[in-house]
Amino acid sequence: MENICRPLLSSEQAGENFSHRGSTDSLDARAKRPFHVEPRNIVDDEPQERVSAEAAILNSRVQYYSKLTGSSDRLLSPPNHVIPRTEELYIYSPLGTAFKVSGKDHTTKNPSIITIFAIWNTMMGTSILSIPWGIKQAGFSLGILILIFTGLVMLYCCYIVLKSPKAIPYADTSDWEFPDVCRYYFGKFGQWSSLVFSMVSLIGAMVVYWVLMSNFLYNTGQFIYNYAHHINTSDSEFGTNDTDRVICPYPNTDTEGNCTLVTHYIHTSGNDTSEVNFEHWWSKTNTVPLFLIILLLPLLCFRSASFFARFTFLGTISVIYLIILVTMKSVHLGFHLEFHWLDRTKFYVPEFRLLFPQLTGVLTLAFFIHNCIITLMKNNKHQENNVRDLSVAYLLVGLTYLYVGVLIFATFPSPALSKDCIEPNFLDNFSSGDVLVFVARTFLLFQMITVYPLLGYLVRVQMMGQIFGKHYPSFFHVLILNILIVGAGVLMAKFYPNIGSIIRFSGATCGLALVFVFPSLIHMISLRRQSALRWPSAVFHSFLILLGMTNLVAQFFM
Repeated sequence: MENICRPLLSSEQAGENFSHRGSTDSLDARAKRPFHVEPRNIVDDEPQERVSAEAAILNSRVQYYSKLTGSSDRLLSPPNHVIPRTEELYIYSPLGTAFKVSGKDHTTKNPSIITIFAIWNTMMGTSILSIPWGIKQAGFSLGILILIFTGLVMLYCCYIVLKSPKAIPYADTSDWEFPDVCRYYFGKFGQWSSLVFSMVSLIGAMVVYWVLMSNFLYNTGQFIYNYAHHINTSDSEFGTNDTDRVICPYPNTDTEGNCTLVTHYIHTSGNDTSEVNFEHWWSKTNTVPLFLIILLLPLLCFRSASFFARFTFLGTISVIYLIILVTMKSVHLGFHLEFHWLDRTKFYVPEFRLLFPQLTGVLTLAFFIHNCIITLMKNNKHQENNVRDLSVAYLLVGLTYLYVGVLIFATFPSPALSKDCIEPNFLDNFSSGDVLVFVARTFLLFQMITVYPLLGYLVRVQMMGQIFGKHYPSFFHVLILNILIVGAGVLMAKFYPNIGSIIRFSGATCGLALVFVFPSLIHMISLRRQSALRWPSAVFHSFLILLGMTNLVAQFFM
């Protein structure tokens, strides 16, 4: 007994002053048996931090018992009195980390209401700015029907993604994400293709962000310059004469009605010279997208994005403010609707238009959360309510899109302006001198500046992790990747700053694989392996695949 209690490490090792910190999830102390790692290799958050001498002695003692018999013979396994209490149990990682097992589960579990609004907040992105434009492209009545139908289809496909890990037998899928499920069913092809289409959605979102940040920064600077120099921009904008002025940035000037268009001549003397210089150096497409590089490219090169994650609450504030702004503008403007089912008039668009695939492309990205829904739902406190909470979240998202899209379209002042004047970013239909819209643009600009590095971090982690096995292989690799991403944003902001088209193409592309094809195929393969696949199910899910392919192909003919 005395020999057993004596430390098996040398006195030199035992005498060293080691320390350790760390935590893991709750574990069964009797079921887990620590394995030996040299103390000099056991580190934690700080470099060269080592495990305590007492823990090292315990490890050697357990190692001693392990050598007495094979692992299959439990007769001489370490007795329970040798295994320490839970709060004293250590797990030694071969990667060089010592963890102390916690006596309780530290994993945060959220109630249903938090989970629902987390999904709502995640889906509420830049697409909300293009919903009114999408409804205009499809026609008012058809647009509402398409929004409801697309939301239901996206919800069902998201439900398939959510339950897909649980349908895999004889495997621990508790930590799996959807790319892991794709790898299980389709091998390396599934893993890499899911990665590629995930990159399309992320990089597409970053390009849209760059275009919008250029837009918001330009209008914010324009507002400040005009306010400081007492410049009234209403004389140079085509729009209504009301106090809540609505403008048409690209008008058909032969339109009649209660609107004004005054040609603004610029002279080259006095204050006009400074205005010419300002417009030369402060251009929405030529200079402002380049100014953003100075701010955002260094932020993309940060090794960690944890600092920017603290500002994600700004997204919720921005969306709530947008809803309030839309409500206030609608109350002041009133409703302007006439129903022309197939014929186009001077001020109104038909209720059914052949351009409706543009709306389906936008909605595919607007309702897209399929690549992270499994992670979000893992933190739900009541796992049995996952389907209900997901459905409620989609309902809230759909109602939000309907509210904003219908109100902006219905209250757009026609006449005097044509409904065709509704822009892909509906904030562009308000003057740069509008104070309420200026606040909205400022909020959105700051929010996007904090979210953009997070998106870049996700792209880097997924791409570099797959290619090099490291999230940060070197500063040079990360810089090249960031330059390519930023370059794509600058080029689109300069030559094609139409966020509606960018959103619909990226949404239809990533949605083809991650929303329609992979979930439907996985569902059918899973049922077939269980001998439960029936022809109605096969036909329906094949129809979903065809729907996704049609959605993507149609974008090229609009």
